[in-house]
Amino acid sequence: MRKLHLVLVHGACHGAWCWYKVATELRSEGHRVTVLDMAAAGADPKRVEELSSISDYCRPLMEFMATLPPEERVVLVGHSLGGVCISLAMEKFPHQVSVAVFVTALMPGPDLSLLALVAQHEKQLDSYMDTQFRFNNGPDRPPTSLQFGPDYMATRLYNLSPPEDLTLATLLMRPIGLYDEADLAKEVTLSKQNYGSVRRVFLVCEEDMALKKEFQEWMIDNNPVDEVNIISGADHMPMFSKSQHLSALLHHLPLKYHHIS
Repeated sequence: MRKLHLVLVHGACHGAWCWYKVATELRSEGHRVTVLDMAAAGADPKRVEELSSISDYCRPLMEFMATLPPEERVVLVGHSLGGVCISLAMEKFPHQVSVAVFVTALMPGPDLSLLALVAQHEKQLDSYMDTQFRFNNGPDRPPTSLQFGPDYMATRLYNLSPPEDLTLATLLMRPIGLYDEADLAKEVTLSKQNYGSVRRVFLVCEEDMALKKEFQEWMIDNNPVDEVNIISGADHMPMFSKSQHLSALLHHLPLKYHHIS
C-alpha cells in the first residue's frame, strides 16, 4: 500500500497538540505526518497581538508548503478554522495537494465567500457562553481576539470527548485573532482554476455543537465536494471523541485520490 504524507492543521485556539492521537495512529500505519502550529497557536512563539491578518495566522502552513520538493504531493487535513488555512494553501499550491480533507471545517470556495460562511454560522450560534473577548483597540471598537471558555468547550466542543482531553485543552488554549471583514474578503479569494482543481473530501461530525451538522451540510450544498463521509457520535473534536474512526478514514480515504494524476 502506498504511504502518504499528511499535513494536519488545527482549529481556532488549539495547536498541533490536538492531533497527538491521530498522528500516532497514522504514523503506526507507516504514513509520514506533519503537524503544524499556526502563528500564535500551540507552541508557536508569536503572540496574537503580533498578527494583523488571517494570512499571518496561516503563514506557517504556507512556509511549509513552499519547502516541499516540486514533485511531492501531500494530503491537507484541516479541522474547523484550519479549513480556511488549507483552502489558502490549495489556492497557492494546487499542484502539490493530492486531496484536501475538511474535518467539520470552514470550507469557503470560489462561489462561497468566507464572509458568507461566517454570516451563516452566526445564524445558528445561540451563545458564546463564557468565551473571553479582548478589545485591544479600545472598548468602543470591535474585539481583536477571543479565547474559548471552559464551559463553552465542555458543552460545545468536547461534549463527547474524554474528560482528560478537555482538561488538556483548557491548559493549552491560546487566543485567536479576529480580523476586519474587508481584509478577510480580500485575502480569502479562491479560484476555480487553482483551489477548484484540488479534490476535496468533507467529514461531517454528526454531534458537533459548534459547527452544527446542518451548517456543515449547508457548506457542502453550496460548495460541492468529491466525497462526504459521516462520523457518527463525533463532537466538534473527532480527534478525541472518535480518534480511531477519524484515523482510519485519514488512512484509507486519501489513497484513491493520491493515485489520480
